[in-house]
Amino acid sequence: MQVPRDLREVITRAECVLFDFDGPICRLYANHDAQTVVDNLVAWLTDQGAAGLLTADERDSADPHAVLRAVHRARPGSSLEADLEARLTEEELHAAARAFPTPYVDRLIRTWNASGARLAVATNNAPEAARHYVHGRGVADCFGPHIHGRRTEHVHALKPDPDCLHRALGSLGAHPSRTLMIGDTPADYLAARDAGVAFLGYGQDELRRKKLRSAGAEHVVDSLGTVLKAVWAGALL
Repeated sequence: MQVPRDLREVITRAECVLFDFDGPICRLYANHDAQTVVDNLVAWLTDQGAAGLLTADERDSADPHAVLRAVHRARPGSSLEADLEARLTEEELHAAARAFPTPYVDRLIRTWNASGARLAVATNNAPEAARHYVHGRGVADCFGPHIHGRRTEHVHALKPDPDCLHRALGSLGAHPSRTLMIGDTPADYLAARDAGVAFLGYGQDELRRKKLRSAGAEHVVDSLGTVLKAVWAGALL
């Protein structure tokens, strides 16, 4: 498959690349169901007498961050919020040990790094989980210290807030105009847009790709193999 010229240019002109974690780098909950994580968090909140802070949709959600956002909304800066975030971090660390790599991503990371690009992770997940995973895959050296994720004291700054992107840009010494973000959700796209960073959407299924395009993402791929092909071709020029 030929990589479209406009997509190839977006990829090859990037001097720095920010990866979202869950999705572009791995399927975090491939072997540790996200709904189970939500159920565990809700059960803990119930024990604390705080389940009423959640709406019915939040209790039934398969998104653990929805539970955390709900508690932040109701009790910002509280010990309840901090304890819940710590429990979510434990769940993510457990999931990271069993996560499944996104096809082509390990080779893409190594190739991009070898070609001279500077890489970082910018994620809503706990940075400890991302570090654990990339160490296990043998690609930690490609990122170095540039792994930026959720902070207990800044739950309000989860994407689509561009906070973790700004931190990644700062740690890399990167200029937004020469940086590319790879993400798989509308929140990733909105954070990249607000940070002034080019965006490449990755959607493993048509529904994800449709959501990314509806949010405004211009460039969306269904395989990181397409990105790898463009990076490899650019490295040979």
